[in-house]
Amino acid sequence: MQQVAFPETIHEEVVDEKVRDAFERRWGVVVWNDPVNLMSYVVYVFQRVLKMSKQEATRHMLEVHHNGRSVVAQETRERAEFLVHQLQRFGLQATMERG
Repeated sequence: MQQVAFPETIHEEVVDEKVRDAFERRWGVVVWNDPVNLMSYVVYVFQRVLKMSKQEATRHMLEVHHNGRSVVAQETRERAEFLVHQLQRFGLQATMERG
């Protein structure tokens, strides 16, 4: 009978580091400028998806408009992915980056 070789076990420290990386690191949710959406619509989406005040949503919208992008949230990886998908569902160009 042939013996099966098992891969080396993963050290507990490596697993802990991967878990910390996924849950403790902050990921930036970035919204990019586009020629399609109206400024008022972008403010509306920020208020609806990100629960921003009108003033804060307007500030981020103007940052997108003038600088080409704005980091609209800092979240865990899972939450950042969720917000990116929500913003994309509303037609905004959104990505995430490590913070």
